[in-house]
Amino acid sequence: MASAPAVPVSSSATLPLSIDGLVKRFGALTAVDGVSLDVRQSECLGLLGPNGAGKSTVIRAIVGRVIPDSGSITLFGARADSTAARESLGWVPQELAIYPRLTCRENLTAFGRYHGLAGKQLAESVAWCLDWAALQDRAKDLAGKLSGGMKRRLNMAAGIIHRPRVVLMDEPTVGVDPQSRNRIFEMIEALRAQGTAIVYTTHYMEEAERLCDRIAIIDHGRIIALGTKEELVHNAFASRSQVLARFAGSEDRIAAWVESHGGRIVDSTAEFTIERSIEIGTLLESAAKDGFELEDVSLRRPNLESVFLHLTGRELRE
Repeated sequence: MASAPAVPVSSSATLPLSIDGLVKRFGALTAVDGVSLDVRQSECLGLLGPNGAGKSTVIRAIVGRVIPDSGSITLFGARADSTAARESLGWVPQELAIYPRLTCRENLTAFGRYHGLAGKQLAESVAWCLDWAALQDRAKDLAGKLSGGMKRRLNMAAGIIHRPRVVLMDEPTVGVDPQSRNRIFEMIEALRAQGTAIVYTTHYMEEAERLCDRIAIIDHGRIIALGTKEELVHNAFASRSQVLARFAGSEDRIAAWVESHGGRIVDSTAEFTIERSIEIGTLLESAAKDGFELEDVSLRRPNLESVFLHLTGRELRE
C-alpha cells in the first residue's frame, strides 16, 4: 500500500514573516522579552496588548526602526535589514504620513519613487492604489483637504504603493467614522485575497475578531497567548460561562464582596466565571443574604475581550 504524500512543512525560508527569540532592551527596561511569531501567506495576524506591552517595539524592530539585542527577524527567509526583505515589506503607521500640500496622485507618486518605482510600473501602481483606496475621483484633490477617513485610506495606499507581500498595519482605523472603517476593512480583505500577509494592531477588539485569523496577545514584552479566537476562548475558559451583575449600594462594599466570591469589577459591573448555570442562583442568594440589591444580571459565553482581561488584568483600550 502506497504511503500518503508528505505534507510540506513551512520553514522560515517560505514564511512571509518569522520572528525568533526577539529581545530588545532600553537600559534596564526589557521591552521585548523573547518574542517568537510566524505569519503565514494570506493571514491576518492580530497583535494585541495593553499600552506599554511591547507591541510597538516589535513592529519597529520589523521595519528597522529599532535594532534588537538578540533574536532574528526574516521575511521569506531574508534578514529584515536586507534589501530583499525591505522590498517585500510595507508599513502603515498610526500617524498620518502624507504630504498635505500634494494631491492624492502626487503623494502616491512621491512614495512610489521613494521605493524605486518609475515609468509604467509607477503609473500602474498609483492607479491600482487609487482604485484600492476608492480615491479615483479625489486623485487631483490636495491631501490636506480630504476627510479624516480619506486621509487614512491615502495613508494606507502610500504604505503599500510598492505592492509588498507583507504589510504591518498599526491602528489604521484610529479616528475614522463607521463608514470609513468598513471601507478600510474591505481594503484589508482585498489585500488578503491577493495573498498578502498582514500584521494588524488595534485597540478595537471587534476589529480583531472580524479581521484576524489568529491573535497574539503580548504583555510585559512576552507573547502570553496565541491562536484563533475560538482557541483562545477555549484555552482560557474551557466550557465555563460568565455572569454579569450590577448591584445597588456602596461601590467599595460591593467590590469587596465580589472579590471575596471570586469575581471582579469591570466598568461598575461584577463579573463571575461559573461552570454550570445553576450556580447563578447560589451566587444571587448569597448576594441577597448579604444585603445587596440586584439591579441587573445576565449570562454570556466568554469572548475575546474576556480572554484579554483574564490574561492581562486590563481592558484593551486601557
